[in-house]
Order: sequence, then C-alpha cells, then structure tokens
Amino acid sequence: MTTPTQTTAPKASFIALLPLFLFLALFIGAGVYFQSQGVDFAFYQLPSVVAILPAIILAIVISKEKLNQSIETFIGGIGHSNIIAMCLIYLLAGAFASVAKATGGVDATVALGLSLVPSNLLLPGFFVIAAFIATAMGTSMGTIAAVAPIALGVAEEAHIDLALMAGAVISGALFGDNLSIISDTTIAATRTQGCEMKDKFRENLIFAIPASLITLVVFTLVGQGQADVAPQEIDFLKVVPYLTILVLAVAGLNVFVVLTVGILLAGITGFATLEYGLIQFGKDIYTGFSNMQEIFILSMLVGGLAALMQQQGGLAFVSKQIEKLIVRFSSAKGEASTRASELGMAGIVALTNTCVANNTVSIVVSGDIAKDLAEKHEVTPKRAASILDIFSCIIQGLIPYGAQALLIASTFGISPLQAVTHAWYCMILAVVAIAIVVLRKRH
Repeated sequence: MTTPTQTTAPKASFIALLPLFLFLALFIGAGVYFQSQGVDFAFYQLPSVVAILPAIILAIVISKEKLNQSIETFIGGIGHSNIIAMCLIYLLAGAFASVAKATGGVDATVALGLSLVPSNLLLPGFFVIAAFIATAMGTSMGTIAAVAPIALGVAEEAHIDLALMAGAVISGALFGDNLSIISDTTIAATRTQGCEMKDKFRENLIFAIPASLITLVVFTLVGQGQADVAPQEIDFLKVVPYLTILVLAVAGLNVFVVLTVGILLAGITGFATLEYGLIQFGKDIYTGFSNMQEIFILSMLVGGLAALMQQQGGLAFVSKQIEKLIVRFSSAKGEASTRASELGMAGIVALTNTCVANNTVSIVVSGDIAKDLAEKHEVTPKRAASILDIFSCIIQGLIPYGAQALLIASTFGISPLQAVTHAWYCMILAVVAIAIVVLRKRH
C-alpha cells in the first residue's frame, strides 16, 4: 500500500505514530477485557473498523495541515489505486468462496480428500486436505469451518488426541492461507509491495515446500490410531472451479479475470447439478461481498490513516529506527544488508499481527514501511510480499486469541491454547523461513 507521494520528504516524527498506538490500544484493550470476562471471541467483540475511528480523528487533530487539507490527505489515502484494487479483489474472492460453497464445491473437495487418505495416516491426511482446500478457497477460516467437524468425528472414532487433530487442521489451513493466490493476505501483500501474485506464489514455495514436508513427517510420526472413513460420494464437476482458478492463477492470468472465471464456473456447476437459479446465484455473490465487508472497510480506513501518518512523518520515524538496527546488525560495514532488512520486515509484521490478531490487517499496516525498506535495500517486491505474508500467517496460527484458534477450539471443545501448541506447521515454517532468509545467497 503506497500512499500518495508528498512534494517534500516528511520529517521523522514519533508523535505521528500516536494514532496507530491508539488503534492498537483500543483493539487489544477491548480484547483483553472481554477475555477476562470469559466472553467468546473476545478479540472480535470490538470491530476493528470501529476501533480505528478514534485513531483517524486523532491523526487529523494532530496534523499540522489545515483541516480541509488533512481530510483531503485522508481521502487520497483511501482512494489510492492499490487500496481500491485490493478492495475489489476482496469482493471477487468473497463472491467466489460464497458461490462455490453454496453449490457444493467445498463438500466435494473434502470428500475427494477423504477418499485419498489412508486410514493409518489420518493426521498428515487432514493436514493435506486442509492445505489443499485453503489454497483453493483462499481462506483459513472457511477451511476450518468446513473441515473441522469432519476431522472431529474421525478423531473421536480413531481415538486420536483432539489437540493433535486440531493442530493438523490449523496447520493445513494456514499453509493454504499463506500460499493461496486468492487469499486476502496474498492480495494485501502483493498490492502493497507491487508484485504479481504468481511471482509471490513461486517465491512462497521456496519456504512452504520444505516446511510442509517436515510437517508431514512430524504428523506421521506422532500419528495415533486409525479409522475406516465411510466412502464419500465424490462429484468431480464441483471441484473443477477450484482446480481451474489454481491453474489459471499460477499461469499468470490477471487476478480479476481468474476470480471472475471461478465465480462463473462455480455458478455453472450449480446450474448443472442442483436446482440452482440465476436469482440464487446473484444472492450468493452478494453474500460473498457482504462477508468481505469488514476487511474491505478496514483496508480503506487504514489506507487513509497511513496517508496521514506518512504526511506527518510517522512512517519516516519507524523506517529511521529500523535503518539503525539494520546498519547495526549488517554484515557489510557501513551499509545495511538485504538480509537484515528482510528480518526487519518479518519482525514488524509479526509484532503487528501479535497486537491486532489479524494477519491481513497486519500486512496492510506494515506494507508502506516494508516497501520503503525493500526499495532501499534491494529486496525484490516478490520477496518482500512473501516475507510479509509468511510471518503474518505464522503468528496468526500461534496466537490463542486468533480467530482460527478460537473457531477450532469451540468446534473441538478444547482450549485455544491446546490447539495452537500443536499447530506445528507454523512453528516449523518460522524456523525454515528464518534459516532461508539468513542463509540464502543473493545474486
């Protein structure tokens, strides 16, 4: 997310960051309070789009510009082409997920996965099923909602520890959330860093493949019990939309075209196999749009807030502090290394995600700073986008107050902490990613 460039470089100012701290304080403070009261989904009681409003007001109040000019800066940030493109992609991705689910695509994909899982490899099998569905759907939450009830039944029948199975499902869901070309985290990361989705996907594979293989070995070694899963009726036609968008996206077709084709194919499968009419098709598309409402609005508001903070020197202040750390830890005397700047990006997005418990929001908030670092220290846009997405998803899978942990814990009847302590893919990915950043040679 690049906000409109200023005519002169803003002077670094810590004060300009106060609105961001206010947003985090309200969002986290409300979550901690409701958590202490035993409220379910405590960190989601105060909507993020409401928590950010006082921060925006504060940013306008402390601005040295005239009121009308500050509002223009805010509106300019909202209306930046990257923000608008991001929001439109959110809408299309939501529509595809909604239509595909309504026409049976999710159930068909789960059935296909279950038919391929050996009875003695249930844990790694459910990791793979969740990973494929999340990569195809572009949502870890949707994947957990679809797979968790089935995984629970299988785990109980096979006498598998529920926390282990929950960890396998979360691991697969976050694998796909990170890798998927239509995931909102991918959309945010690629738009803020200015790279193609297919390039970021290929870059992500460098990290995801070794981490996923190690995870499969771990889940295989700790696997316990087995159960004969009842044969599932598989409708291959309903899986076609998912496979199609994966192939088209990896091939490099424009994401707007990819998602539009996916929506149409999902609708056509409904027309062909169900009593599914055009009116219902339209309603499901609108439902998908509605499901993206919060992240849509928040992305615009964060874009406006980022523009105000950039104009007032807040982002310049953060960049300056990170520059000092990079220079200090750089192996090249007198200049910051690419490696150190990549670790700096990872640290920023990880810390932000720990605070806001939302991987997409953390990428949007960190995007400007990461892009500035990438440009200064010769980090390619695809690498910067990959690092932002990877480390935000790592944290998202490991925080017990994240939506993923809360959802699967409520489904399995275990504590969120039990669930995340077995999300081994996220832990393994963290180690693999740091090792690759530190050891990989740059050309």
